[in-house]
Amino acid sequence: MSQQGAQLDRKTFSCSVCLDLLKDPVTIPCGHSYCMSCIKTHWDGEDQRKMYSCPQCRQTFTPRPVLVKNTMLADIVEQLKKTGLQAAPADHCYAGPEDVACDVCTGRKLKALKSCLVCLISYCKNHLQPHYELPAFEKHKLVDPSKKLQENICSRHDEVMKMFCRTDQQSICYLCPVDEHKGHDTVSAAVERTERQRELEVSRQNIQQRIQDREKDVKLLQQEVEAVSRSADKAVENNEKIFTELIRLIQKRSSDVKQQIRSQQETEVSRVKELQEKLEQEITELKRKDAELKQLSHTEDHNQFLHNYPSLSQLSEPTDSSSINNRPLRYFEDVTAAVSEVMDLLQDMLREKWMNISLTVSNVDGLLSQPEPKTRAGFLKHFRDITLDPNTANVHLLLSEGNRKVEAAKNQGYPYHVDRFNFWYQVLSRESLTGRCYWEVEWRDGGGCVAVAYKNIRRGGGSEKCRFGYNDKSWALRCDTNRYEFWFNNISTPFSGPQSSRVGVYLDHRAGILSFYSISETMTLLYRVQTTFTQPLYAGLNGATAEICKLK
Repeated sequence: MSQQGAQLDRKTFSCSVCLDLLKDPVTIPCGHSYCMSCIKTHWDGEDQRKMYSCPQCRQTFTPRPVLVKNTMLADIVEQLKKTGLQAAPADHCYAGPEDVACDVCTGRKLKALKSCLVCLISYCKNHLQPHYELPAFEKHKLVDPSKKLQENICSRHDEVMKMFCRTDQQSICYLCPVDEHKGHDTVSAAVERTERQRELEVSRQNIQQRIQDREKDVKLLQQEVEAVSRSADKAVENNEKIFTELIRLIQKRSSDVKQQIRSQQETEVSRVKELQEKLEQEITELKRKDAELKQLSHTEDHNQFLHNYPSLSQLSEPTDSSSINNRPLRYFEDVTAAVSEVMDLLQDMLREKWMNISLTVSNVDGLLSQPEPKTRAGFLKHFRDITLDPNTANVHLLLSEGNRKVEAAKNQGYPYHVDRFNFWYQVLSRESLTGRCYWEVEWRDGGGCVAVAYKNIRRGGGSEKCRFGYNDKSWALRCDTNRYEFWFNNISTPFSGPQSSRVGVYLDHRAGILSFYSISETMTLLYRVQTTFTQPLYAGLNGATAEICKLK
């Protein structure tokens, strides 16, 4: 009785909003009492309507009532606190909208502590006691509170479903095998659960193993990120040192050339000035001699003339001026030309080697390999805008459509170029291809040849070393109206496939994959090459009318 009295005291002097003992209790006009802060918060939310209600009886008040502390209630609550009677324990808290409520409680329901799969009822702590104390409830199965107990009732027979139909893979009651599930493979729910439990454990083991594997993979990937970053930082540092040294070397060579030019300038200027000084002295001496001879020529005394003439007529040896050239002056222009030649050679070497550097960077090995796309949309993400290089086109090929289209024609009179195919009707792309690339070629008149080749494929003459697919520097797919052929190193591989006027080409340079696809309403793999590419590749076409498609 004392426990019930204590519980009554708790309930009587508890706030129905916070479910705790009243704090600064106030009584509103309808007679219900609340914590001052709780009822203020409740009414603050109703300020817009200008009507204020009681959370329990819903009576409304206008205007907002003035709240005054109920000193009598406050004293009683203080006495309750001193006697140790607090608000209801957490287990006896009332059920909220998200909680499972006790099905036995009347009035305001408490939270359920357990649900019974036999009774199909949820119980709070107080109402659950018989299940622990009475022998009649020993075999009842208690589980955590559940709102889905009614899902265990057969909608057809209104009986608890304690069986399982393996044929239909659903829970059933003991009456279902008589009619709707007659002749089906049925077992008790417990037996099915046991078997599924074993499967569940196997699944968990598999999942846990996959978790361990993935954790190892994640660790490896993290290590790769750190290794890639360290290697990249080191490469940047080393390359900066190399390029700094290269710049320093070029600057030193520039300084050396400048010093040599200035030294040679000083030598030449000194030599010229020395000769110039001698010549000027000789001119002065000759002018003086000329003046004396002129004066002698006017002497009237014959004897005096003859006496002085021998000494005045003798001239000093002339200065050698044979080294003076009357050609156009060219002194250090040849030096500039020689330096320009070095620059041209350096530029050519950088152009040739720079692609190898770029290719080496793009081919850095890592743990991750990118799979080939599965759909045309996936391939188009790697679309490469390609144009044809007029300098490589045979003179009998006409390029048009922004150098995307090629067709056989009369001699176009192209100027000589070392990169031009001068026998086979072939042309290469302007762009080099590395990394992952995709492009499409559309043929006219039934077929043609699409290829990729290294830049160093031979160009001159009718040798098969110049022809796409007939050497180890090019790979070619040839198509006519009846069949396909793949050519490499002068070896043909015939195969069949769906005929289409458009072919897609996918290149993964790093992975060494070259794939050809027939493009129509669907995308069908025609041929795939797995190899190792050692140089950048260039797209190639032959003399058949064909066009490299633009991405729309």
